[in-house]
Amino acid sequence: MTSLTAERPAADAGANATTTDRPRHPRPAIYAAPRNDGGNLLWATPPQQPTIAAERLHRKQRLAASFRLFGRLGYDYGGAGHITARDPEFPDHFWVNPAGVYFGHVRVSDLLLVNHHGQIVEGDGLLNRAAFAIHSELHKARPDVVAAAHSHALWGKAFAARGRLLEPISQDATAFYDDQVLFDDYTGVVLDSSEGERIARALGGKKAAILRNHGLLTVGTTVESAVWWYIAAENAAQAQLIAEAAGPLRPLDDAVARHTHGQVGTEPGGWFSFQSLWDRVVRDEPDFLD
Repeated sequence: MTSLTAERPAADAGANATTTDRPRHPRPAIYAAPRNDGGNLLWATPPQQPTIAAERLHRKQRLAASFRLFGRLGYDYGGAGHITARDPEFPDHFWVNPAGVYFGHVRVSDLLLVNHHGQIVEGDGLLNRAAFAIHSELHKARPDVVAAAHSHALWGKAFAARGRLLEPISQDATAFYDDQVLFDDYTGVVLDSSEGERIARALGGKKAAILRNHGLLTVGTTVESAVWWYIAAENAAQAQLIAEAAGPLRPLDDAVARHTHGQVGTEPGGWFSFQSLWDRVVRDEPDFLD
């Protein structure tokens, strides 16, 4: 297969741009105007890229930025953790981080393209076998999923050890109300695709999985939403553990939790919530675009 790497357009010059000519990332607009369906929040929607090459570059840039964010947030833990993005031209291939590279150092040019056999088609580095075992099955089972995120972040691990779901104890936590599963079948490091298949089967059509004694996993129809859901799930796990330590919880009732989920738990909402984080990484660490 020929190289799939596209030249970066001038508009995405990143590290080669000066302070004055570095392009600004357009910020989408959000508003809360009433609509006929009950006045849910209206979010801006992801832009459609004009070509497959442009879409591939878009996904790879957001993927590299996501690792920088995970590094900033302390989600890096040795060789553990991975985020994948489906290739727009070859849907049974995905882009992933090379094993052993610190999240805070990942660049677009570091990413590996892996096929459905677990072979590296493009890029140099080591493939995390657990990443392939889990993510290949997720991408196979969920054609709607563009990206999946998993790491061994502290609060997610602590929460997963309890073998429970996230409760709707806050507006933010309702993003996962009736949109998560508990994978209650830890058997060791996931190295076999059969276990990845079981995780994918358990996840079904939901956006998040609590992997008991392991950590959190999230998926999305864009790289941005998958990564935002992971950050949001980690935050919700931390909030719930702190709240439970302080006393009994008072979760929202079913009707309110479902209504709020429809406001803050949508894919456009997840994509939008990522945008300010993208802006920050582009401004502070533009070398990730290399």
